[in-house]
Amino acid sequence: MTDMRLWGGRFAGLPADAMAALSASVHFDWRLAKYDLLASKAHARTLRNAKLLDDQELTRILDALEELRIEVANGVFHPLISDEDVHTALERGLVEKLGELGGALRAGRSRNDQVATDLRLYLRDEVRSLASLLLGLQEALLAQASQHADSIAPGFTHLQHAQPVSFGHELAKHIHAFARDLSRLRDWDKRTDFSPLGAGALSGSSLIDDPRGTARELGFSGAIANSIDAVSDRDFVAELLFITSLIGIHLSRIGEEFTLWASREFGWVTLADSYSTGSSIMPQKKNPDVAELARGKSGRLVGHLTGFLVTLKGLPFAYNRDLQEDKEPIFDSLDTLQILLPAVTGMIETSQFDRGRMARSAPEGFALATEIADWLVRKGMPFRNAHEVAGECVRFCEANGIELDQCSDAELSSINPLLTVEVRDVLTAEGAVASRTAFGGTAPVRVREQLADLARAMGSDRAWANSVSSAH
Repeated sequence: MTDMRLWGGRFAGLPADAMAALSASVHFDWRLAKYDLLASKAHARTLRNAKLLDDQELTRILDALEELRIEVANGVFHPLISDEDVHTALERGLVEKLGELGGALRAGRSRNDQVATDLRLYLRDEVRSLASLLLGLQEALLAQASQHADSIAPGFTHLQHAQPVSFGHELAKHIHAFARDLSRLRDWDKRTDFSPLGAGALSGSSLIDDPRGTARELGFSGAIANSIDAVSDRDFVAELLFITSLIGIHLSRIGEEFTLWASREFGWVTLADSYSTGSSIMPQKKNPDVAELARGKSGRLVGHLTGFLVTLKGLPFAYNRDLQEDKEPIFDSLDTLQILLPAVTGMIETSQFDRGRMARSAPEGFALATEIADWLVRKGMPFRNAHEVAGECVRFCEANGIELDQCSDAELSSINPLLTVEVRDVLTAEGAVASRTAFGGTAPVRVREQLADLARAMGSDRAWANSVSSAH
């Protein structure tokens, strides 16, 4: 078979098998084929504008590229073991269709600017798909939070009962985390919205005119202003790996909470059978595997980020072959989230929460102590002193094996005479939650406002996720 290497002219023979195996990337970069063909069409028109192709040649090339696109999409054309990378494979396909003319597209570009362009195009589409999955998860959380705006649950710090909260407020905190992830994706897209095509190997091209026209045709806002930066920059990969890692961390925290909530000790949530698994030896078991896998896969995502940052840290000057290591970590990170996010979304959508059990445990652990202190402050006592009095109430309850709301009127007044019968108005979890009416607080009225604001923000994010990132 004809040697289709894009770089073999100065070499007397073929590379060693071990070298070829190490160098090959087509087994993972083939997913860029669609975008390589898209960029090739734009580049062909650039060559025509530079009078390096005539109209007939341009038409033949564009027709062949479209045929190749259809064959790639249908699986009719696929890479061979001998193809080093996606670019080599597609040039082979073009030469098979056009003969010598198939090699004309190599003028004015290098694999260095070609792969950087393909990867940006691919990732800009993929982040919109990722955003849609995040929005689906947000919608599942929003639906549950809306149902539980009035549900009372213990709030925790240090995994200890702290103060009662609206359970809808508890769920809404995750919506905010994913809203920040969506914001990061949109910011990332603005920085990635520039084309490297036309930078050549590192110094630009003497054969083509202004690459900004090609950039606009590909759906970019403009071309990268420095050709060396264009081929060597992988900030956009590292930044996206950070975002996927942080999404993984947010999913892991959900996983940890649901694992706890589904335990017999908590008993807050019943997971649907369709999002649980059993034990091969213990017939009674119903395991929260989706939640646990959400925790586990976060380590994989963080590992990809860490590994790639180490790859980047010592690279000199312009393009280095080390940059081939950019694709597998980001591909796997996106693939992981494509699988994980629908499973977590389904788990949340189908979960049943035990309002009664949460409400009964809300005042436990002396969670109403702050209410006593705040009540005394409203009576004119400095908070430092009020804090001490509330602490004395807790000590009394601990010694007598009761909760704060189980103290008698006489017991409260014996601790401090300011603790009159009226203090009992705040010694309920419902009253404690309803009193937190400041912006951002856990009062149900604030929670409903918060959820409405989140729904509006999700509408904006949905419009962006549905937008077209490139000229397909």
